Amino acid sequence: MPLVIIAGPTAAGKSAAAVALCQRIGGEVISGDSMQVYRGMDIGTAKITKEEMQGIPHHLIDVADPKDPWNAYLFKEKAEEAVRAICDAGSVPVICGGTGFYIDALLGDTEFTVQDDGGQVRSRLTEIADKEGGAVLHRMLEEADPEAAAQIHPNNVKRVIRALEYHALTGERISDHNAAQRTKEPPYAYRYFAVTMDRDALYKRIDARVSKMLEQGLVEEVRSLRESGCDRSLVSMQGIGYKEILDYLDGLCTLAEAADRIRTGTRHYAKRQLTWLRRRNDVIWLPREDYPEATDLAAAMEKEIKGTIIHRGVPYA
Repeated sequence: MPLVIIAGPTAAGKSAAAVALCQRIGGEVISGDSMQVYRGMDIGTAKITKEEMQGIPHHLIDVADPKDPWNAYLFKEKAEEAVRAICDAGSVPVICGGTGFYIDALLGDTEFTVQDDGGQVRSRLTEIADKEGGAVLHRMLEEADPEAAAQIHPNNVKRVIRALEYHALTGERISDHNAAQRTKEPPYAYRYFAVTMDRDALYKRIDARVSKMLEQGLVEEVRSLRESGCDRSLVSMQGIGYKEILDYLDGLCTLAEAADRIRTGTRHYAKRQLTWLRRRNDVIWLPREDYPEATDLAAAMEKEIKGTIIHRGVPYA
């Protein structure tokens, strides 16, 4: 099946590029973002609006309640369903998002089969994290699987636990397992694009986006979520922008301090997104300096996929 992927750091302009490309090739967008699945979390996730969609169908947006579980396994399952439906309709599926782990899962680079022990290992590791801190777990991972430890941020306790759990249950390093998965033939005829830009320019866009979120009512959005029963124990409320505003609402910092933390956290996230993408050897890089408008990006992508992507039942040429 055909597939186009548009990845890159947050605020680089992926969403607009995806819409412009779909207009050119007859495509539909599947969100590859781990936060835009949640209903009622619009401002803090920079969720694309109906107007910005310009009539292009978008999938996997607003499909989960903030209290519902959502992870790479569920994304893979739902994204595969969307890809099949889009292809069956004679359109081209276009994944757009910055959650690299999700995209890797869809491409078959990560599998989720592991012998289950009833969650005992996970519970023990979670208890260690709660009592001794995530740094202790990350040091454990450095000993068990140095390559995985180098790829997973110490603050990403959930992924550290998964890597340690996999090692404990299988005796295999998850980095070796994922490397083996990457050698498998992917189930799609795909082109993997990454929209990027100069660091200073990207940081300015990030800062402007955070200011816009606050102007649009991010504080009110988080307050409404909290009043509906969403607290910081939920995965959804751990997203950048939400946990910082919760701190503000709880009196743990000023609004200015929360805003600064959101900017800093978003910048660090953008760095991690780029680091993830640089691991791959199939990424086609599209610098915004060379393609300043969304239509420029779309034209470059269309040129690259000619003859390789199926378009309305025939080779796109």
